[in-house]
Amino acid sequence: MSLVCLGLSHHTAPVEVRERHAFPPDRLGEALQALRDYDEIREAAILQTCGRLEIYAEVGEYEEGIGQLKRFLTNFRHGATGYDMESYLYTLLGNAVVEHLLRVSTGLDSMLVGEAEILGQVKGAYVLAQRTGTLGAVLHRLFRNALHAGKRARSTTAIGRHSASIATAAIELADGRLQGIAAHPVLVLGAGPMGRSALHRLRELRVADVAIASRRPARAQALAAEMHHGRAVKMQHLAEAIARADAVLTSTGATHFILTKENVGAAMRLRGGRPLLIVDIAVPRDADPAVAEIPGVTLLDIDDVKAHVEAKLEARKDAVPHVEAIVAAQAHEFARWYRSRAAVPLIASLTNKAEAIRAAEVERLFARCPDLTERERTLITGMSMTIVSKLLHGAIERLRERALDDRPDVLAHARVLDELFGLDVADQVARLLSRRHTAPDGQR
Repeated sequence: MSLVCLGLSHHTAPVEVRERHAFPPDRLGEALQALRDYDEIREAAILQTCGRLEIYAEVGEYEEGIGQLKRFLTNFRHGATGYDMESYLYTLLGNAVVEHLLRVSTGLDSMLVGEAEILGQVKGAYVLAQRTGTLGAVLHRLFRNALHAGKRARSTTAIGRHSASIATAAIELADGRLQGIAAHPVLVLGAGPMGRSALHRLRELRVADVAIASRRPARAQALAAEMHHGRAVKMQHLAEAIARADAVLTSTGATHFILTKENVGAAMRLRGGRPLLIVDIAVPRDADPAVAEIPGVTLLDIDDVKAHVEAKLEARKDAVPHVEAIVAAQAHEFARWYRSRAAVPLIASLTNKAEAIRAAEVERLFARCPDLTERERTLITGMSMTIVSKLLHGAIERLRERALDDRPDVLAHARVLDELFGLDVADQVARLLSRRHTAPDGQR
């Protein structure tokens, strides 16, 4: 199985490394298109969240494919890093890739187990790869299985019950730091999915004074109207909005610092000594780390949120074995499908050959019998299709069974059928079989 996943995540890299390698959301499609220029990359999808950057690919030759993925990360955006990038990367191969994506989509691998956003993020990666044209049959099937597993985990287990998102976890952290957030004015920076989750939770907590700012003012206005909560403020008045707030939750997706020592410092001069809490869950970060040097400012980032929620995971641990069973079942189903691919070109060629013969003979009959009615023609066509289907059914089922059971004699059958019917597919079957066995399964 020539599947590869190259990535870094909250398990392996701190936020300052993750943000260094995050793609701007509007360049993800361009990045996928760039991957198509690498010879060994046959299919590719990029999954990027606040906690991970992962490239999923089917490669021709796995050693060279992995090397090309690493060169892509270096060349496309990231360049020299000043540190050993390899120490933060992980590489998964074969079945380990399948299991990993299933664990990601079900929330088992999330910073917050069972988090609400990850399934939508996996779907977003799938849709973008499909739209860009880098998604082939293998990754299409893998991502569909992953989405199915994620939906099933949330509908049949408690993994997503009372599921918190990263944004709501950040608000819980702020609630504890402020000893009750309801009595404090709050500024939310960013009107995307994180901002929506934050605003929803603030409304549940009855926080009356909520301001929303976005780099796109219309989005902030639309979110406030949609949620019937909060008021939109303009980024031009950011210092004044910060000065009014006691807590700032930020996740904008910007590639530069939104909160700087200058604008936060200006806000603090307007506050009359009142302390300010900033919780930055953006990757790349919205707040310059130097902001923490300003007297009265407490700056927390997404890794602080991770540490906060780790103590709250006990309630979901009982659901983990049930979700693991879903992951195992979906991984088994994908593996069976992948093994069966060796029979696909053989079956397709055989049925196409039979259909071409059938159609030609029926047309010859119709030419000799021009007086046949439309109903008679339909009956003859249907009968001919039924005969071909019944003749091929047993052979097709046996080919599928041998491929699913990983039987090497599927290649022998292909060669016999090539000789008997001139199908010319044995070489293609051989290539598919070799790709199933050349790449080891596991992690590097």
